[in-house]
Amino acid sequence: MRIGDLYGHGRPVFSFEFFPPKTDAAAEQLLATARDLKQAVAPDFISVTYGAGGSTRTRTLECVTRIQSDLGVTAMAHLACLGHTRREIAEIVERLSGDGIENVLALRGDPPQDPAARSCANGEFAHATDLIGYLRGNFDLDVGAACYPEMHPEASSACDDLRWAKEKVDRGARFLITQLFFDNRDYFDFLNRARGAEINVPIVPGIMPITNVAQIERFTKLCGARIPDELHHRLSRYSDDPGAVMAIGLEHAIVQCRELLDAGAPGLHFYTLNKSLATRGILAALRRF
Repeated sequence: MRIGDLYGHGRPVFSFEFFPPKTDAAAEQLLATARDLKQAVAPDFISVTYGAGGSTRTRTLECVTRIQSDLGVTAMAHLACLGHTRREIAEIVERLSGDGIENVLALRGDPPQDPAARSCANGEFAHATDLIGYLRGNFDLDVGAACYPEMHPEASSACDDLRWAKEKVDRGARFLITQLFFDNRDYFDFLNRARGAEINVPIVPGIMPITNVAQIERFTKLCGARIPDELHHRLSRYSDDPGAVMAIGLEHAIVQCRELLDAGAPGLHFYTLNKSLATRGILAALRRF
């Protein structure tokens, strides 16, 4: 199933994101979590993020293939291009296609932290837009891309960031999935600006349920997202109480998701952190209304 064909049929599309495991045991646990989510909430598709290292990259390919072949759930492989040659990308895509994977989320990827490693990277792609154009021009794939309601950390301005999002669509991305956010006004403002810039593909909200205060503070610092002050204050008061943090995080996510769906969001993409409990709880609550 082409993921771009799932949207626009009068019902929200629910999808989940996993990161690649580092061990065989973790790989089996990931499949068990994916199976649990399939049985409980029947996701429309599952994506697996891209491992930068060789062994982790292999596990990305293995996991996305097993999710689709073993579980019967449409799967999407994340593919980051920074540091890759065209030949390397072609080999990865040919392997995915040979295993029946026809959906890819095209990303630039993070540059190496070490300046020496950064200067030695032998890549032929500078931006996700380069990868999107290459994939759509050379392979029979459905390609999605990322966007940033609160602006990419490296963007010089909101206008510049929006220009790159439009370029991704112009090069062939059929849908956009947002970076995580916690204030729906950021999504709605971005959506309005995107439509004004004639970006007319589905723009899918990315949702990360908060289950750990230190963890979410670290994630938001890295990606440039913000935690609203009132929510951050509530979480900080109970940072040493995992049960209270989970309850606050779920309550916020449920309200956030319900408002997004009521306003016509095309679906929800959950960053699961390879766990099922929080996502199951949110979707169970949403489906009661």
